[in-house]
Amino acid sequence: MKKHFIYASIFCLTATGLASCNRDYLTPIPETSVSDASAFSTESRITTQLLSVYEAMKHGNFYGGRFVIYGDIRGEEFINETSNLVTGSDVWSLNPTNSASSVERLWQYAYLTINKANIFIEGMEATGNTVVGNDAGNRYIAEAKVVRAVSYLSLLQYYARPYADGNGNNPGVPLRLTGIKGTGQSEIARSTVAEVYAQILKDLNEAEAALPATYSTSNDNTTRAHKNTAIALKTRVYLTMQNYASVVTEANKIVSTAAPFTAPTGVTHALQPDITTIFTNYTTAESIFSMPMTANAGDNPGTQNQLGYYYSPTVGNKEYSLNPNGIIANTGWTATDKRRSLLATNSGKTWLNKYKTPTTFHDYVPVIRYAEVLLNLAEAKARSTNSVDAQAVALLNAVRNRSDATTTFTAGSFANATALINAILLERRIEFLGEGLRNNDLMRLQQTIPAKGSISAKAPTENGYIWPIAASELALNPLMKDN
Repeated sequence: MKKHFIYASIFCLTATGLASCNRDYLTPIPETSVSDASAFSTESRITTQLLSVYEAMKHGNFYGGRFVIYGDIRGEEFINETSNLVTGSDVWSLNPTNSASSVERLWQYAYLTINKANIFIEGMEATGNTVVGNDAGNRYIAEAKVVRAVSYLSLLQYYARPYADGNGNNPGVPLRLTGIKGTGQSEIARSTVAEVYAQILKDLNEAEAALPATYSTSNDNTTRAHKNTAIALKTRVYLTMQNYASVVTEANKIVSTAAPFTAPTGVTHALQPDITTIFTNYTTAESIFSMPMTANAGDNPGTQNQLGYYYSPTVGNKEYSLNPNGIIANTGWTATDKRRSLLATNSGKTWLNKYKTPTTFHDYVPVIRYAEVLLNLAEAKARSTNSVDAQAVALLNAVRNRSDATTTFTAGSFANATALINAILLERRIEFLGEGLRNNDLMRLQQTIPAKGSISAKAPTENGYIWPIAASELALNPLMKDN
């Protein structure tokens, strides 16, 4: 195992199972070079199995690229430049079909990741814990549960109605919680949205209890799940469910009561003083969880998957420029804001330049940053108290002042709670541009997806507001119902 726990490139061993449309294609078996009976027989082999769970999540068709990209190009901030279906022009146009590459592959790779997590958990419970001891075994299981929780949350953001629509009573996705090692095991109906969220929270709560508070290196603290990872992710989950009181409860575990805001326990998370550093030094205390990449073959998303390929005008393919009528035109984003240095002008257009590594495109992919936890808490405090909450204003200022020292909000800046909430939502659009959060922010609040370029707005009641179910799943799972 490498010293810094960079995930081994094991995913290629399973990718060959995606060559044709069959039941194994939907949830392929995570093959290894050892048999089932011995896969958990030594600590080294157990570590390899755990690495493969992380590796599945960071694949370019999932959290290593496409999932994050789709989260932005569905919104209003980008303009498609190539009309290329391979790189998501139908996602941008809000009209992908059941058989679209985006719809099919995100479904397949999310469930591949879930299946790897399930098989790992079962293997540990059967024999692995005996090999490494219960304490270490339970920590490893907890890491797999975090990956499984993130995978299910990711699926809900595209293939299911928002939680607020019917309080979670609409169809969600199938809850597959046991490993699929052969054919005939994939027939399962959709659970409700609420049931899937309940499982996500169960996984994260159990993970929080078993995960270590910290690791010995900053790289492991960024690329492996620890207690604060589970807590931070719960703030996102509860915010998505509009359970604002629970957002506050969770965030209070890792956010101090007053500025400068830091995590009082576990990894000492804090805002990095310079926003640009986060996208060159990937393991600062602000990066709670990221997908690590290297230049090694098979250990990065590659072209047509990675964020830099889509957005950068210098190292990428110029797939998506920034919408001149989007967030970059907002006067609330001042000209001297340091975050504008992450933009670039090329060919008379403005582009996002957060991701700059050329050729192999091995920038780390952010999953969740401390800045998000601060803004999650700020929004939850404003909404739960229905007031211009003092801590909410301070949290908003922490994120804004880090990049824009000329703007400081006071309670008097906002006429009411709604005005404060709108300022927080605006800050999210600026801070997380190109990090995949825009789609979830629109969905969780049941907001209309704004018009952009030649594409009309999409209301929550319209077809295409959420994605259809993958055609391969519908064909092979008779219990599956389409959206």
